[in-house]
Amino acid sequence: MHNEVIVSPTCPKRVPWNNGKLTGAKPPLRPKHVWAIRTKLQIEGRVRDLAMFNLAIDSKLRGCDVVAIRVEDVAAGGYTADRATVRQKKTGRPIRFELSEQTRQAIDDYLKATNKKSGEFLFTGRRGPQINMTTRQYARLVSEWIGSAGLDPRLFGTHSLRRTKATLIYRRTGNLRAVQLLLGHTKIEGTVRYLGIEVDDALAIAEQVDV
Repeated sequence: MHNEVIVSPTCPKRVPWNNGKLTGAKPPLRPKHVWAIRTKLQIEGRVRDLAMFNLAIDSKLRGCDVVAIRVEDVAAGGYTADRATVRQKKTGRPIRFELSEQTRQAIDDYLKATNKKSGEFLFTGRRGPQINMTTRQYARLVSEWIGSAGLDPRLFGTHSLRRTKATLIYRRTGNLRAVQLLLGHTKIEGTVRYLGIEVDDALAIAEQVDV
């Protein structure tokens, strides 16, 4: 009598979604990198990308909110306003943000070049003029911009743009409450975690205050 060995079929090994990817909080851009990206986009005449990059930096919005912006959200009167309000997709709450002069100029140039009207999405993708750009398309653009500044796209992402101005404001003022409002966080603890504030940061701020 022969002994039979039954070998069960092996299941294909499942590849983790983050295989080969660097995960974790994406660091903000430094001012010199922001200017490097802006300069390159200006030289190359990429009016859409320049408007989108500047708006992402100023608005401090999540990627899903950046791509959902409509013309009237920032330029209801035909020209870009000093301040704008959009409703966040994640929380459903409105958030206000400022638009710098260079951002307003970039958006105005983009609107003039594309002849976009109120009611239309500000940034559209490959799916047609009536459909907004996808977050995936936006992420690919961000990776391209990051690479053009000599940085590793794997280390940065769309949240790097969201965190850039917020981090700079915190470092210059130490005002967590202001940053919390600008980011649209419900709890200040969330802002602390988001900015990666450590005890040393808090102590450095405390040392500047005399009672």
